[in-house]
Amino acid sequence: MDPANRPLSPHLQIYRPQITSVLSILHRLSGIGLGVGTLLLAYWLIAVAAGPGPFDFAQGLIGSWVGIVLLIGWTFALIYHFCNGIRHLFWDAGYGYELDTVYRSGWVVVLTSVLLTAGIWLALVMVSGIL
Repeated sequence: MDPANRPLSPHLQIYRPQITSVLSILHRLSGIGLGVGTLLLAYWLIAVAAGPGPFDFAQGLIGSWVGIVLLIGWTFALIYHFCNGIRHLFWDAGYGYELDTVYRSGWVVVLTSVLLTAGIWLALVMVSGIL
């Protein structure tokens, strides 16, 4: 067979996005986001140890609207990654492979992640007036 005429495997431009593929990609992206967010946390901790000047700068950065958006995104990534990880643990144990269960559990992960993220940030605002 001529290599130029060989069949191609289907890819993202061929397949229509489904919740399973979107959640799989989001799980990977949330893992990357957690790594980046952890670097931000490490920067803040180093600034705390470095003294008042660096700490004030770090607080200004993290307290800005960009910093708050990053923190909210990091919170969502943490909760989503955790909830989807629990879903994967059930799959590893052999539960939840039925197609309707896969879709239902996927939407439960998304809804739970959004609600918990909103709840955490609402509690932060109410308790500390962070925003």
